[in-house]
Order: sequence, then C-alpha cells, then structure tokens
Amino acid sequence: MANSKYEYVKSYEVEDEVFLPNFIIVQINGCGFKRFSQVHEFEKPNDEVALNLMNSCAICVSEEFPDVVFLYGFSDEYSFVFKKTSKFYQRRASKVESIIVSFFTSVYVMKWREFFPHKELRYSPSFHAQVISCASIEVLQSYLLWRQTNCHTNNLHNTCLWELIKCGKTESEALELLRGTSKEEKNDLLFGNFEINYQKLNPMFRQGSCVLKTEVIDIVKHRENGSPVRRLRKKSSIVHSKNVAGKCFWNNHTGLMKELGSFTNDIGKVEPDYVRSFQFKKILMPSTWIVIRIDGCHFHRFSDVHEFVKPNDKQALNLMNACAVAVVKEFPDIVFSYGVSDEYSFVLKKDSHFYQRQASEIVSAIVSLFTSVYITKWKDFFHKKELKYPPYFDGRAVCYPSVEILRDYLAWRQVDCHINNQYNTCFWELVKSGKSKSEAQNFLKGTQTGDKEKLLKQFGIDYHKLPAMFRQGSSIFWDKEDITMMHENEKPGGNSLKRLIVEHCNIIEPSFWAAHSTILYR
Repeated sequence: MANSKYEYVKSYEVEDEVFLPNFIIVQINGCGFKRFSQVHEFEKPNDEVALNLMNSCAICVSEEFPDVVFLYGFSDEYSFVFKKTSKFYQRRASKVESIIVSFFTSVYVMKWREFFPHKELRYSPSFHAQVISCASIEVLQSYLLWRQTNCHTNNLHNTCLWELIKCGKTESEALELLRGTSKEEKNDLLFGNFEINYQKLNPMFRQGSCVLKTEVIDIVKHRENGSPVRRLRKKSSIVHSKNVAGKCFWNNHTGLMKELGSFTNDIGKVEPDYVRSFQFKKILMPSTWIVIRIDGCHFHRFSDVHEFVKPNDKQALNLMNACAVAVVKEFPDIVFSYGVSDEYSFVLKKDSHFYQRQASEIVSAIVSLFTSVYITKWKDFFHKKELKYPPYFDGRAVCYPSVEILRDYLAWRQVDCHINNQYNTCFWELVKSGKSKSEAQNFLKGTQTGDKEKLLKQFGIDYHKLPAMFRQGSSIFWDKEDITMMHENEKPGGNSLKRLIVEHCNIIEPSFWAAHSTILYR
C-alpha cells in the first residue's frame, strides 16, 4: 500500500490470531434461511435438492482449500475443520472465516441453476460465519457430537411438525402438541399416526453429511504413446454416519487421525454451553466507528482470466459499486462506504448495535452478501462474459475512536487509490508502447507524481482529466432531498426523503464533509 501521512491509522488494526495448538473450526449458517426457503418453496421438512446444493458447495470448499480436512453439515449449516498445523492466512480469525463464507456463498449462487434449473433465484442469499477455537481433540469431538445431536433433534421435531400440518393442524396447534414431548414420543407419533419409521428416513436428513478426503490414484494426462500418467491425489466425497464423533468412525479414517488426531473414548452427552465457550468471540469496542473493509482475493488473476480492461475496467468498478449499494441498502447502520479497485470499506454509525457489535457476525454478513450480489449481478454488467470460476473476498473489522481518525482512514484509502491508479496508468501505457512488464516496472522505479504526469502527457493523457471514478474511487452515502409539499388547507412545509448517492469526489478535503455534515450522524 502507498506511504502517506495517514498510514498511522493502520495501528488501530488488531490481530485476531487463533494460536496453536488450538484447532480451527469455521461454522457457517444461512442468514434468514427460514424466509429464503419459503420464498423459494423448499420442500418441508427437508428439501433433498437444497441439501445436495449445500453439500456440493462444501465439496468445492474442501477442494479449494487443502487445509480444510473434515466438514460436517445439515440444513443451512456447515462446519469446516482445519488441520491442526494449519497456517491458513496466519490463522487470523477474521480472514479465515470471511474467506470460507465468501467462497461458499459464491459457489452457492453459481451452482443454483445446476440444482434448481426451473427455479429463479429471487434474491441474493447470504451466510453468517464464526470461528470456534478448540483447545483439544476432546473439544473437537464434543463439538461434532453437539452439532450432530442438534441435527437429529431438529429433524425429528420438524418431521413431526410438518406431518401434523399436512394432516390439517395449524402451525401453532402442531407446535402446542409437540411441546414437551420426548424423543420416544415423537417416534411413536410418526409411526402410530403416519406410519413413518423415523430410522428408515434418508440418513442425510437424520444424520447430516460429512465430507472426507481420501487418497485415490487418478489419471492426470496421457503420454505421446497413449499410456496414462497416474498420480496420487486427494478426492473429496460425501458420507453419512450415525455418530461422526464416535471413536469407531473417526479412527477408521487414517487421514483424519493424521491431520487431527484420534479419539480415545466415545462420549454420550455434551453440554452445549461448554462447547460455546470456545467460540472465538470479539466484541467491538462501544462508541467507536466500525469500519468493515473487504478485499478481493487473488483478483489480479481473476481480472486476467476475465480479461478486464487495464488499468481500469469501468464495468468491473460499476459492478463493485452496485454490490456496495445493495449492502448499504440492506444494513441501515452503514452510513458511508468508499471503494476502489477490488476493495470496499463500510462505515457503521458510532452507536451501532448491529449484531451486538460481534465482529464475526458483522464481517461475515457484509462479505457474504457482497459476494452473493457480485455473482447475481455479473450478467448485468458483463453481458457477453461467462463467469469462469467463483470470486471471493476477505474482510476485517477495525474500530476508530474519533471522527477525525475515521476521516484520516478514508483519506488513507483515497490517497492509496490515487497513487496506485497513477502508477498503473503509466505502467499499462508503457506496456502498450512495447515495453515488457519488467521493463515498465524498472522505468517507473523511484518516479514521483510529477514525473508520472509528464510521462502520461507524452502519451497524450492529462491525468487530471481521466474519469474521476478511476482517480478518486467511489463514495456511497445517504443524503436528504427536501421536497416541498403544498396541499389544500396545508401550510407550506418541508419533508425530507432519503436517497442513496454514488459520487466520485475528493473526500480528503474538509469541504466535502462540511457540505455533507449529517452523513456520519444520520
């Protein structure tokens, strides 16, 4: 990043490393999936196609990130267990959870049509994520038992509920009938009233799904004479087990024992509060400005593969802006956002209680929705370009104690925008003129702003006349538009209507904030 007088704001970033030898688990859950399943008419109590979509996404995560060695999921939830020695993104909780939830969301939206060819995706789905830091293999075992017990309990209850509803009961009547009933009573209800043997239902519904990696011999290519070249590789597959926390299941898979360790005993019961105590919770400091910054992961390659215009692709930037607008509209506590290239910063109001100021909840909700909208709106901006693979983003939360420091943070990002854009504009003009990329880099080494402006003039470019979006980035904020209302027998008066504004302006200058003094305090 660029050096400037505003760089000091980086000192407010706090490390959130999950220290060894703790195991890292990332748990994701659908945001508002009760409504999502209703809107998209999922079958009740279980939609097999929807569950297969979740499983397919989990397999993609497993194959994309080798450090994820075991996965368990049911309903709209999935847990991703990292190998014990993982150094994935330096074990920073915010990075790990945001990357996993963003990639999962991206795949979910991209694969929707594959699993639901006749159902339109009516709005962008999103997921929450949190990190669980397991202090030992015994805690990991307890966590898995807790989640699978939850799967069984919820599924048995929901199966009874929907059978009662199908036979004419209202939802409230069905819930009242089931209140206080035991597992045995629910099983008797299903068998006696509906001739359903719960134990013979689809094991995916009752037990959830595991994703395991096994070593297989695969043909990677063929020699000139036609003979195959075989290599040993790891392949992800779905399995169902009655007890994923059982010693028999776990210790029969050598890959799990190698990467995570072995279970020495079976456990029959677990206290949920005990497992919850290992959740990696970070409550953001009250009465501070919360900034959520998201960045595209490996977007240099992504932009190459998708042939973005260099140094700036207007459509790609407009797509980022559209995603940011959707996020700002969805979360009212966001009062300002600023974006450049493949990054966006979202400022939450100082007194925000959004998700009780839990960092993981806020970051994952914003990153996941941004990712989801990016996929759903891709065709709106790239009509003739196929999205070749799932893009994803990482995110972090930083607190700033005063409006002056917050403005310095935004100034830092805009200075970075200017320096990087001016450099990239020069770089690509040199490349277009015939220089290699390394020659262009060497030519620009040590040059100052004035030098670059003179260089661009040689190519007939006045840097200050380039589109403001390229030079200054994009600012998104709510503003008030006064509307004068004149009705019969009513005195002239004013009424204010909020409107969302996307501007490409200088947010470093005090005049901007003077002209929009209510932005941060609406």
